[in-house]
Amino acid sequence: MPQSHNALDDLLDLLDLERIEQDIFRGESRPSIVPRVFGGQVAAQALVAAGRTVPADRLAHSLHAYFLRAGDPGAPIVYTVDRIRDGRSFTTRRVVAVQHGQPIFHLSASFQTYEEGLDHQVDMAPAPDPESLPTPAEMLPRHLPREVADRLIEARAAVDLRYAETPPWGTVGTPREPRSQVWFRTNGKLADDPLLHVVLATYVSDMTLLDSILLAHGRGGWAVGDVVGASLDHAMWFHRPFRADEWLLYDQESPTASGGRGLGQARIYTQDGRLAISVIQEGVVRVPR
Repeated sequence: MPQSHNALDDLLDLLDLERIEQDIFRGESRPSIVPRVFGGQVAAQALVAAGRTVPADRLAHSLHAYFLRAGDPGAPIVYTVDRIRDGRSFTTRRVVAVQHGQPIFHLSASFQTYEEGLDHQVDMAPAPDPESLPTPAEMLPRHLPREVADRLIEARAAVDLRYAETPPWGTVGTPREPRSQVWFRTNGKLADDPLLHVVLATYVSDMTLLDSILLAHGRGGWAVGDVVGASLDHAMWFHRPFRADEWLLYDQESPTASGGRGLGQARIYTQDGRLAISVIQEGVVRVPR
């Protein structure tokens, strides 16, 4: 099993796309815990591609994305960037990710120069100190078969991700409030590039957001196989500066599930209580027949 600092280096290499043409980039993939490319990887790589066509003083403030097809982890992904708009304050980019001649992912992202303006936020909900919570290596084997736990630990080794309460696969058969809190940070320091921190938060944001849907129904999820699912679309708004190598609270809930789909929404706070990011995602959530 790789060490955490090597895992972070590997992840940063994965996100460091090869430039093929001025607005065309190529990224590699790696296996995940499901037999397709991890959605957070594609979203993060697409945001890297968009960001590399934008002036450095314009920071990402929102993204909206659709997952169109399952990605093949054994093949490279080509990202084509369309320069939709370059305004005085805002820049807009559209990115299409292609594998085997077909689009698998579509992202629109907007970037803005820094401005002073009105400022308010919803307060952070109470949450335990992240340092008081068990690490993934301590917690996962308590609730999952060793082989599954090891695969999950390895897949997430670049990130220190700590559940405030027992995750869905630890309380199978017992419905709970559809709400989940997770603290996360990268397992190692990052450079000061603001885009890098936004990209890493985007990568992590796809790991646990649909968990709250499972909690409402006492389902354990993909790790135990009592549901099947996949991300459909994903939206993020970046409100305030943050560092992905410092603790962030991912406060998640699910307001609804119906028609084979479920909705997750969340706020991400810095440890000192600043609202950094808002996230919404819809996913397919089906009970196997």
